[in-house]
Amino acid sequence: MQVSVESLGNLERRLTFSLPEDRVADQVSGRLREIARGAKIKGFRPGKVPTRVIEQRYGQQVRAEVVDALLRESFSKAIRENELKIAGNPQIVPTDTSALSYVATFEVVPDFGDIDVSKLNVVRHTAEVTDADIDTMIENLRMQRRTWNPVERAAQEGDAVEVETYSQVEGERFPAEGVERGVTMVGSGAMFPAIESALIGMQTGDEKTVDVEFPADWRVPQFAGRTVQVHLKALKVSESQLPEVDSSFIQSFGIKSGELDQFRSDIRTNLERELKGALMTRLRREVGEQLIAEYASVEMPPKLVEAEAREMARQAFEQARRQGHQGDLPADAYTGFLEAARKRVLVGLLVGEIARRNELRLDPQRVNETLRLIASTYEEPQQVIELYRNDAQLMSGLQSRVMEEQVIDWIAERAQHTEQPMSFSEAIRQ
Repeated sequence: MQVSVESLGNLERRLTFSLPEDRVADQVSGRLREIARGAKIKGFRPGKVPTRVIEQRYGQQVRAEVVDALLRESFSKAIRENELKIAGNPQIVPTDTSALSYVATFEVVPDFGDIDVSKLNVVRHTAEVTDADIDTMIENLRMQRRTWNPVERAAQEGDAVEVETYSQVEGERFPAEGVERGVTMVGSGAMFPAIESALIGMQTGDEKTVDVEFPADWRVPQFAGRTVQVHLKALKVSESQLPEVDSSFIQSFGIKSGELDQFRSDIRTNLERELKGALMTRLRREVGEQLIAEYASVEMPPKLVEAEAREMARQAFEQARRQGHQGDLPADAYTGFLEAARKRVLVGLLVGEIARRNELRLDPQRVNETLRLIASTYEEPQQVIELYRNDAQLMSGLQSRVMEEQVIDWIAERAQHTEQPMSFSEAIRQ
């Protein structure tokens, strides 16, 4: 196989190569013979189908499959023999289909020089789950299962108030006709604070008008920076009732025994899993920031950075769309993500290079542990495990995540580091 490599820039390369026609022909013939032995075609006995019929029916498909396999194999071999380290996905196009000649353009990993992680200064956060954290979680679960009972007394903080409102500003009424209805828990911040405060002391059927000063950046343009008269009518006042932490309550969370000790144990396991993920996220960010600061001057592959920026823009747009944002993604939206994308690409390439230079290998046991942790958050863990094991894309993503975590741990262990204890609630607050 003849191969030539050209430099198109500091980090871009063009590789020209061709596939040997005799090898393609041999593999196509061999594959067609295999098909002929088991082919079932109407009008012919099994194993007795003429070669020309097999070629007519399967020849084109088989050749395409053989060429694709040899193309990937030949390209990988050329990359290894020329000691090239690819960054991103190559673009491979035929130059002469009949001659099986191809041109691949791609970017390469920049030269990071000597990578000495011992010079990095990493803060490693530590935390643990305490009994108080478990108590807090149980209270949160009780709040999630609370019920509301109507009361005849005046509303106070923590009560739910069903309220009717309309507003007036400089003689104009909003809405122009009728009223707006809603329910808010006093003190929750679901409504403007001054309006929620005005609900305190109101009983069912009470009405009042309050003057409310809205900030200049208020989301309703007609109210922004103005004093608005808001008319309130309390339709219903309800107080919350929290469930007891009894066997029935515990069983509702899947603890068949209904025992408090088992309930607390399960909560501890869940919180420790959440804490482990939060601490790894903090460590990944900490190590990433150190790597970015140390290697900020290294040139990054521009096409890879642009592709990452476009993907970040797409994800941000999708999130905004789910929150009700209308419109299309602007063609130049990615430009606002270029700096963040550059940092992400820098860290990703460095992590990969550190793994390669130090011959770090994916730990299958850690992959299995991570998979079990992911699966344990679902009602049918075994089904989730099987889903991952039967989906190459899911498993590839999981393996990449675990490999990155392994490298991050490896770096942190060898860097200069200090431990910073924090509470569970601080640790999970991103």
